[in-house]
Amino acid sequence: MARVGVLLLNLGGPERIQDVGPFLYNLFADPEIIRLPNPALQKPLAWLISTLRSRKSQEAYRSIGGGSPLRRITEQQARELQSELRQRGIEATSYVAMRYWHPFTESAVADIKADGIDEVVVLPLYPHFSISTSGSSFRELQRLRQLDPAFHNLPLRCIRSWYDHPGYVRSMAELIAEQIRASDVPEEAHVFFSAHGVPKSYVEEAGDPYQQEIQACAGLIMAELESILGSSNPHTLAYQSRVGPVEWLKPYTEEALEALGEAKTRDLVVVPISFVSEHIETLEEIDIEYRELATEAGVVNFRRVRALDTYPPFIKGLADMVADSLAGPEVNLDQAAELPTTVKLYPQEKWEWGWNNSSEVWNGRLAMLGFSAFLLELVSGHGPLHALGLL
Repeated sequence: MARVGVLLLNLGGPERIQDVGPFLYNLFADPEIIRLPNPALQKPLAWLISTLRSRKSQEAYRSIGGGSPLRRITEQQARELQSELRQRGIEATSYVAMRYWHPFTESAVADIKADGIDEVVVLPLYPHFSISTSGSSFRELQRLRQLDPAFHNLPLRCIRSWYDHPGYVRSMAELIAEQIRASDVPEEAHVFFSAHGVPKSYVEEAGDPYQQEIQACAGLIMAELESILGSSNPHTLAYQSRVGPVEWLKPYTEEALEALGEAKTRDLVVVPISFVSEHIETLEEIDIEYRELATEAGVVNFRRVRALDTYPPFIKGLADMVADSLAGPEVNLDQAAELPTTVKLYPQEKWEWGWNNSSEVWNGRLAMLGFSAFLLELVSGHGPLHALGLL
């Protein structure tokens, strides 16, 4: 019997407060997260951003217990999935590959080779494909395959995205239905989908299918929810977690929540649609920041749908995807990472990213100017960042 490896791809997260700075550096050093006209600026800018953001991010992680639960939950998902597959007669071993923190992708690949796996199914724990999530992880695998002949020769089957998979859609609808039934007036409860945002340029210039998949997914979940409840509820889709000065996908979650409060929405059922595990964006950003904002705006009952984590129907759905991938036509790594629009990702060219050609040049100049000013203040011990308590 073939020995199958199931490689689960995820973001990763700092498990301790002292991990926050290095984690942020790894995150912002990825050109899929922040694109610069000059690649030489990538690491210096990542160091600058991670230094400036560390203190605030550490406070956020302290508010949820001192670290991210993402690794623990993902490894539990891997164990549950492995057990389900073996019960079906598939000799599978699950591995976890985090993009920005331990266990890194290199570690998972080393374990796969050491275990003598015959074939690998790559399963991103991102239901919706985006350049900055699945795309970045797929390209990291491409890089490792180019460097390692043994890994290069190992057969790989990839699952690109699964936002429309019946097991996922049904699981989401069931958990939403739980919160709607608990509302004061279930038929009036407003379903609020909050997805992680991406820069608008990813969609409009690079052909990222993320927004299209998110919108289609919300529609599928609402249709499934109506079949469960026997009635339809109003719903809104918005995007959270934006950073930086560029425009991200709209509407923004905070603005949409304020509008719903002004509209006298009483019962709000908040759905973290792009997250399958509890982590900082659900436990702190939604549960603390957005709950407070919604309450101040006039929402009476703020109910948050729990993340899927190891919800048994969800795990069975993941197992269905792996089984289908093994039985169906192979989707290789290059096919999984491909974008619908032909874009030259490497090396990055200034006219392909950002608002326009001249703005990219000025973005680069301003980034270097800001970095130089930061170094000067760091050495001198005086300046606006010290005055604001950021250094």
